[in-house]
Amino acid sequence: MDTRIKATVASTMYDMTRVSAKGYNDSVDEQQRYENKIALNKQRTQDYKNGNFKGADGLPEKLTGKEPQFIKDYWDYYKTKRGFHSRSINSNGKWNMTSSLSLINMPILQYAPEIRSAVLIIHGENAHSRYMGEDAFKKLKGNNKELFIVKGANHVDLYDGGDKNAIPFDKIESFYKEYLK
Repeated sequence: MDTRIKATVASTMYDMTRVSAKGYNDSVDEQQRYENKIALNKQRTQDYKNGNFKGADGLPEKLTGKEPQFIKDYWDYYKTKRGFHSRSINSNGKWNMTSSLSLINMPILQYAPEIRSAVLIIHGENAHSRYMGEDAFKKLKGNNKELFIVKGANHVDLYDGGDKNAIPFDKIESFYKEYLK
């Protein structure tokens, strides 16, 4: 949107509009999406009547071991000293249940092919969200775009480096040095 931006780095890019509309790994079809909208709008009405919103399910307080790997990864970050904060929505599960309604019909990457500035998308090799970054990268045009995959890293490792020191600061620095001239 801002044509003054010369270069952008997206580390662990997440397409919230896509995952809200289609679920993880695009597992939600049109009928399921419609049923989700019905349920969420019923909840909206109930929230209005109650004068407060119902919170969405967040991370469990304890892991059972049966969770998908990305939930375990999130838990390892948001529920430990690594990323916990008492006011954090992700640490405490205080998302509004109906907040995804505004994202369902708004594909935020619709105009990604029009981005002319330099873009570096960084993802962990084992990130559950990797497909979102790869698909966004496929939409980009021009020889000033790059997708960089960090070997062995998951989604949250690129928040703080994790125990792998996964954040490729040297790559980010060289990218900006090249494109912020």
